[in-house]
Amino acid sequence: MADRKTSFGYEELLTCGRGEMFGPGNAQLPLPPMLMFHRITELSEDAGEHGKGHIRAEFDITDDLWFFPCHFQGDPVMPGCLGLDALWQLTGFYLGWLGEPGKGRAIATGEVRFSGMVTPDNKVVEYGVDFRRVMRGRLVLGIGDGWVKADGETIYTAKDLRVGLFKDN
Repeated sequence: MADRKTSFGYEELLTCGRGEMFGPGNAQLPLPPMLMFHRITELSEDAGEHGKGHIRAEFDITDDLWFFPCHFQGDPVMPGCLGLDALWQLTGFYLGWLGEPGKGRAIATGEVRFSGMVTPDNKVVEYGVDFRRVMRGRLVLGIGDGWVKADGETIYTAKDLRVGLFKDN
């Protein structure tokens, strides 16, 4: 679709979290505090590392984010699983953006490698997923590879991310 939006602001992401963007029973983002990005900066159906589409997003880091006081007291670090969840969230959003029906659920990831972390000293976390395949059948399945950057430095990668869209019977 030539007229499809290719970026979304925070308020638009909240409409997706309320189930208003893609319609009832379809892809939906979690609401804060589990929504792990503030904006989607780029979407494409045919770009990315594999030429099968990509999505990019950003998350502003402030020292008052909910996870810093509890993970870990005196040594605040964003849990790595939240960055991984952001990649799954983006994969599900992408499938909804393509117009595919069903509720999104994370299914798997093949390999995750951590080489850094997010602390209150960081300013911006960037996320990216480059799609390798979107399967459209009884189950809609998005398969891609993702990365997380803190202030421009890649701090982890995830291979073979998989998110499915499931229809109510």
